[in-house]
Amino acid sequence: MRCTIVPPHILERVATHSTDPELRDLARRSLIMDTAQRTERRMTLVAPVAAAATDAAAQADRTIKDAKNLEEIPGQTVRKEGGAPTGDVMVDQNYDWLGATYAFYSQVYGRDSIDGAGLPMISTVHYGRGYDNAFWNGEQMVYGDGDGTLFTAFTGPLDVTGHELTHGVTQYTAALEYYGQSGALNESISDVFGSLIKQHHFGQTSDSADWLIGQGLLAPGVNGVALRSMKEPGTAYDDPQLGKDPQPGHMDHFVHTYRDNGGVHINSGIPNRAFYLAAAQIGGNAWEKAGKVWYDTLTGGSLASSADFAAFAAATVATATQLYGASGTEAGAVKDAWAGVGVTT
Repeated sequence: MRCTIVPPHILERVATHSTDPELRDLARRSLIMDTAQRTERRMTLVAPVAAAATDAAAQADRTIKDAKNLEEIPGQTVRKEGGAPTGDVMVDQNYDWLGATYAFYSQVYGRDSIDGAGLPMISTVHYGRGYDNAFWNGEQMVYGDGDGTLFTAFTGPLDVTGHELTHGVTQYTAALEYYGQSGALNESISDVFGSLIKQHHFGQTSDSADWLIGQGLLAPGVNGVALRSMKEPGTAYDDPQLGKDPQPGHMDHFVHTYRDNGGVHINSGIPNRAFYLAAAQIGGNAWEKAGKVWYDTLTGGSLASSADFAAFAAATVATATQLYGASGTEAGAVKDAWAGVGVTT
């Protein structure tokens, strides 16, 4: 499964509307590279791995490779687990963010790496020249340097790494199909845990977090704050070259499209806002209760790979009830959240 952080509608907009010929060419090239990777690997099917309790001695197993601006992976190994910083900002930044993601899943949910069984975490940086994306290809992470005008380096925001590696967690657990509503759930779950990883690392509560995905990724001069807003879908950017953020936050505005695998990066705004509403109503550290509900629902083994929004909503309510009781604040918050975005009544 090839899952990118920048949705195709943004790159398509740049490719057709940018006044800069070089940016148009880079956007087209990025789209071609994304399409080629998707064609090569439409879906990676793996047998779910039973996650064992994390051993106290378990630790991340990180390897960072350098593509040297070629369109080839994995590239040359430049830093391994326990190795000293290299001085390459993208290499060292990515090493740290892989570690923060591992620490989150290990410390918060007792999960040993992406597959729950100590899977080595491999990344390739400096992929392509001016490549405007980052992606999980079913086996490893890959990051572009960005074009420097619209996008900065994709290793920068912690939630980009957290988002993409969570696609791996989903791959090894519920294996949500990457199309339509199940695909939008796949994207939303990556946004949820990408944000929670950032909140956990920086010690942010639900009311102090920015709930933005990719904050800092847009270059200076771009009219926007991030790629997506979980709190207020549709408000992350409004720029002449990128276009306007098209994400809906309610089922009344669900986008029916065949593009982007049935709008997986657009309609994910609806379950994103549902999670934000639940976390905000519960309060405190969002990873402790709201995040626990979403994590247990994802990894519990009962969620169908074709689950739509309604099925996922019902599953999260059932999980919250099991964890905290039917009359608990948590179950009520989850119910209110899905009603608040029009998935349930």
